[in-house]
Amino acid sequence: MTDFWLYAIITAVVVVASLAFYAGKLLRQLKAQTVQKKRADDAHQLALKVHDKKILDSVVIIVRAMKEEQCDFSEGCWRISVLLDSLKTSKELSQQFPSIFELYNRIKELSILDSRKELAKKARMKEDLQRIKAEAELHTKIVTDLELLHQYATERISTLAV
Repeated sequence: MTDFWLYAIITAVVVVASLAFYAGKLLRQLKAQTVQKKRADDAHQLALKVHDKKILDSVVIIVRAMKEEQCDFSEGCWRISVLLDSLKTSKELSQQFPSIFELYNRIKELSILDSRKELAKKARMKEDLQRIKAEAELHTKIVTDLELLHQYATERISTLAV
């Protein structure tokens, strides 16, 4: 009878040791996966920051050009709106800079490039008038938004420095 208990104890020890080994192996795999996921997340965040820094650098250049009257407000607001919408780490910028986005929304349906060239002279002049009116109505507010946007973009660039 003592042999039975000896074999039972040895079998139990082997089963417990096997389960402990398997549990240890699973814990090591989990730790490796956690480390790998953290590295992937860190790499992804870095890529987002690099992307946003590049976008904000472009925004600063366009804002300066608009302030120095090297770029008209329609083109500048169009470009800035598209760039700000492509940011990965910032959201709701249309609420922070409403005049820029409002001008963009008013002119985004107007013809540009080749489609503009294909318009009849009267239609082209009508669209130009629409664009000029929108710029005139929003000029003061856009100037204010440009100052705020320049400040915002400069500050964000410094926080995104990699």
